[in-house]
Amino acid sequence: MTLASVAALAAAFALVFAYAPTDADQGLVQKIFYLHVPLAIVALCGFIAAGLMGVKYLRTGDRRWDVRSYVAIHLSIVFAVGVLGTGSIWARAAWGHWWVWNEPTLVSFLIVFLLYCCYQPLRFSIEDPERQARYAAVFAVIGGAFVPLNFVAVRLAQAFTHPRVLSATGGNMPGSMRLAFVAAIGAIALLYVTLWRIEIAAKAASGELRRARRQQLVEVA
Repeated sequence: MTLASVAALAAAFALVFAYAPTDADQGLVQKIFYLHVPLAIVALCGFIAAGLMGVKYLRTGDRRWDVRSYVAIHLSIVFAVGVLGTGSIWARAAWGHWWVWNEPTLVSFLIVFLLYCCYQPLRFSIEDPERQARYAAVFAVIGGAFVPLNFVAVRLAQAFTHPRVLSATGGNMPGSMRLAFVAAIGAIALLYVTLWRIEIAAKAASGELRRARRQQLVEVA
């Protein structure tokens, strides 16, 4: 999957820089769109997926679902930092401002990001592992339900700056731009899944190592 992610990213950004036309108004800086928007979409989908995993944990009590939900939220927060960083760079270059407070899309994403920034402090403030996992799962479920509701509310709002790219026709994008955009979303999504699987495997290996060390201490004692 790592090799597939690298290949997908290379192919996507080859389309972005070699196939998709340069925007007539913004010039080359518009190319950041192909990173900024896919990162946002994948991060939000990751939050929703974490909520579904939280539901699975609450229903089964299987700690593996708790770990999966935790990793999904962790990665989505990292991707969200990338969204805010690339968005600020794009905003400065295109609009002359690092941030536009009267733009619903920007502010709503910041609210979601700040909401999930509370997840880890809440989780690790609870020492009992069972209560920690249960409270974290409840947070993930509530947050995961909030994300699509927030998205719908923003879509119904009057946007001042952001274009509508998630529509049946792809907004005002020509076919070549739309192809590069879809390829970028697929590549970023594959990268997310790859990182998620790698972190899950690393945590599983770490858990096995801790159990082996405890067993060794018991045998020595």
